[in-house]
Amino acid sequence: MIDYVRGPVAHMESDYVVIDVNGIGYRVLCPNPYLFGKTDGEVTVYTHHHVREDAMLLFGFSSREEQRLFRKLIEVNGVGPKVAIGILAGSRPEALVMAIQQENVTFLTKLPGIGKKTAQRIVLDLKDKLDHIGLDFTSGQGLFEDAPVIMDGDVHPSWGEAREALKALGYRDVELDRAWEQLKHRIHADEAVDALMKKALKELLVM
Repeated sequence: MIDYVRGPVAHMESDYVVIDVNGIGYRVLCPNPYLFGKTDGEVTVYTHHHVREDAMLLFGFSSREEQRLFRKLIEVNGVGPKVAIGILAGSRPEALVMAIQQENVTFLTKLPGIGKKTAQRIVLDLKDKLDHIGLDFTSGQGLFEDAPVIMDGDVHPSWGEAREALKALGYRDVELDRAWEQLKHRIHADEAVDALMKKALKELLVM
């Protein structure tokens, strides 16, 4: 099993990075590839090596804690690796664990690919199995309250960071402003940076 890869980022897309390990490019599917693009030089990507009949896939994470949480998620019946990656892309790991432990089905159903039945199954299967993930909950208060949709004039807490990351990829201010105008009526106040970036990229690609 490939537990991690280390090397410079050779290429990046909205759902994966390519890590150059001694001249071999490892394509790693990630919840937030842009986290690795912020670092010059080598990065370490903790991985899950998924083997199936028609493919061998690497899923990658910025921390051991996120790697452990991913592995717990894919133990749930009906939650495959790509669904689990989407779940992690749509929420901070701390918020996700708290939601599961407190049986917050409303929060879970806001995540990509998760309906009510799947959310209930995740809670049932994992609520007592996440104590040893290793996440820091010291600032956990208020992580997953039901969030209102962003309205005109509101400043989203994650958009500034997402915008800067997108600018680093070469997008211009005018393009980002137009993408935000399309997005801001359709997102929630607790939207994570990586989820915002993915939604913004979809808007930018059709402009």
